[in-house]
Amino acid sequence: QVQLVESGGGLVQAGASLRLSCAASGSIFSINLMGWYRQAPGKQRELVGSITRGGSTNYADSVKGRFTISRDNAKNTVSLQMNSLKPEDTAVYYCKAWTSSTQNYWGQGTQITVSS
Repeated sequence: QVQLVESGGGLVQAGASLRLSCAASGSIFSINLMGWYRQAPGKQRELVGSITRGGSTNYADSVKGRFTISRDNAKNTVSLQMNSLKPEDTAVYYCKAWTSSTQNYWGQGTQITVSS
């Protein structure tokens, strides 16, 4: 089992920056891929970006150049640095960890609200 706890959400104005963090505990040795998803009201949950244990990243087109994912394997954390935030970035952001292609875990989510 893996437990994930996100922190760092809040209300910001458009153009601001915010950093989310996700701390993993439990069977952390089994975590391969980690990532961030988000879900806006009335929309499906979507991938924001992901990072492998080796540090390779992948981003949604909508956040490329503005968001950066980083990972500290020693501290078992993954972070999401969000710059130049837009109102359309408003959503609940979830941390996700994969231990295999069929086993994954979610955090409880943290709200990001970007006002115009």
